[in-house]
Order: sequence, then structure tokens, then C-alpha cells
Amino acid sequence: MADTETDDVVAIWRLQSSYADIVNRRAWPELHGVFLPDITIDLDIVTAEPFQLVGPDALGSFVGESIEKFDHFSFVILNTVVDLEGDDRAKGRIFMMEVRHETATDTWPNALGVYQDQYVKRDGRWWIESRRYRSLARQGPEGVVLGPAPNLWEIHPGA
Repeated sequence: MADTETDDVVAIWRLQSSYADIVNRRAWPELHGVFLPDITIDLDIVTAEPFQLVGPDALGSFVGESIEKFDHFSFVILNTVVDLEGDDRAKGRIFMMEVRHETATDTWPNALGVYQDQYVKRDGRWWIESRRYRSLARQGPEGVVLGPAPNLWEIHPGA
């Protein structure tokens, strides 16, 4: 039976939700079940130079170390959009919020951002092939609004 457009969109939504669940449980080895092994992840937190990570292990190490200082951390998907590009390619956006409590300062330095992903279907299964992240705002004692979400695909042609 052939997949319908709805089947593919729902499969990608489940992939996005699986990522959020992995982060919330800090189950870093499971990132290999949602990302291709050679994934490139471009990160722009705006207040520092953009940088790139390669592979699920690099992402797990980076995120794991970044959230160690929080005694509460919840990754929340606020909105998601998926655009199919044929039978085996898609693009998507995830607007997200990190609900965070910092133990040492007893503050809630929550963060908002957007992921812009490329998805690929291999052997009947959807994977995150590449990801671009940009911070949008931070709450808390050093809160800042970092501007609206750009269309990162237009900024980086050919992606």
C-alpha cells in the first residue's frame, strides 16, 4: 500500500516528537534513531558566533553539557510545519521552547527558538537529514529578544 501525503506528514510529526522526547529524557544514544549518522547541525544562538556540529553524538554531547546546570528541563514543541517535496524529501520548521530551572540561581531562564530541518525518507522511514537552529528569545534575569525567525533556507541557498 502506497503512503499518502497525510501518512508522510504524520510520520515526520512523530519524528519531531521523538526528538523532543529524547531530549526531555536526556536519552542521547537514541538520537541515532532520528538523525542520519552524518547530519550537519548549524546552531546560531545569536549572542555568540554560529557553529556547526556533525552527527548525533556531537549533538547529544553539546545539549547534554548545556543543560547539566538545570534541575528542570522540558523541551516543548510550540508549532510545527512540514512541506513535502516529492515522495522522499521534505522541509519542516519547529518553533520550540525550553522550560528551564537553573539550580544555582533559582531562576527560570527559558529559551525560545526555531529549528529548520531537511528530512529524507530511506527504506520507508523518515530521518532528519540536516538541521539549522536559531535562538529567538530568552526569558529570565538576562532576558533578550533576538528578532523574528528568518527563513534559513533563503539565507543558505541550496540547502
